[in-house]
Amino acid sequence: MGPILKLLSLRCVPKEIYSVPQTKQPMKNKNRKNARIRLSRKEREQQIIDGAVRYFAEVGFGGQTRELARRLGISQSLLFRYFPTKDDIVKRVYEEVYLRRWRPEWEILLSDRSRSLSDRLNQFYHEYTNAIFEFEWVRILIFSGIKGVTLYQQYLKLIHDKVLDRICTELRAEQNLPDPKQTPITEREMDLAWNFHGGIFYIGIRKFIYGTEKRENFKAAIKDSIAVFLAGAPSVFKSILKK
Repeated sequence: MGPILKLLSLRCVPKEIYSVPQTKQPMKNKNRKNARIRLSRKEREQQIIDGAVRYFAEVGFGGQTRELARRLGISQSLLFRYFPTKDDIVKRVYEEVYLRRWRPEWEILLSDRSRSLSDRLNQFYHEYTNAIFEFEWVRILIFSGIKGVTLYQQYLKLIHDKVLDRICTELRAEQNLPDPKQTPITEREMDLAWNFHGGIFYIGIRKFIYGTEKRENFKAAIKDSIAVFLAGAPSVFKSILKK
């Protein structure tokens, strides 16, 4: 077949048979700017804080805001529009993780002398550990202590003032020992209270830091810790106050 006949025969063949396949172009999203779900300012702030809690619990407070923004799927400039500095984010994380979980009624419970101290401590620590024994809570507290973030000191002061000082005061009252208004709580008494409280918190460290604790229910372990404390602390308190 000559060149002219070949050309004529190609003209008779349907275009789709001999034409080179065209690469399929992705459809342009005319509404690309609107693809991201629009959130109110309050909703966006909460989204950022929820993500920051998860992020800092995983990597610690050395984590960079650029990576936080990437994980959230937003730009760093948008992140800073809501929280101008990293410290602002950390402060909100503290409020979210610690202050919002603290219940003012616990202070009333610990001071209720119509109930035995044992009964009060068991209820308080059962409710308290239910509120704090979570991955984010425990790890953020530990990371903040390592990094020297001020929220760690703020939280320890809260525990000192609202929990441990009350425990020492109520233990004295139950044992007919001097009221702290006349004889202030001593450093040794506070050490005993810290050791007791820290022993219960260590359950959370074993679970969420070391990963060696598989149980989900710690009620019996907490009850035993309280029993041991109340069995030994009164005699030590008396010995301290005699000197």
